[in-house]
Amino acid sequence: MLIIHVHVRVNPEHIEAFKAATIANASASVREAGIARFDFCQQANDPACFVLVEAYRTEAATAAHKATAHYAAWRDAVAPMMAAPRTSVRFSSVFPDDPGW
Repeated sequence: MLIIHVHVRVNPEHIEAFKAATIANASASVREAGIARFDFCQQANDPACFVLVEAYRTEAATAAHKATAHYAAWRDAVAPMMAAPRTSVRFSSVFPDDPGW
């Protein structure tokens, strides 16, 4: 299991538009066979900061996700909303070893 945390800071005037675009992307993403989980979180003490938590079944699933129309639409829509370039951190699952997602 590969887990990626994507950190995004948006300009305050774009918070609601960013949330709408990201919810649309997440809703389509969870239907992909290679995605076990896709969470979208907003920081409690800084509403302009978000984290996307993406759990992939395989490394190949990350490339498949980036090839989808919904990812491309999200990427293009939210790029001008960001206060800084998004960053990501990759993790491998330690527990559970086989979460059954």
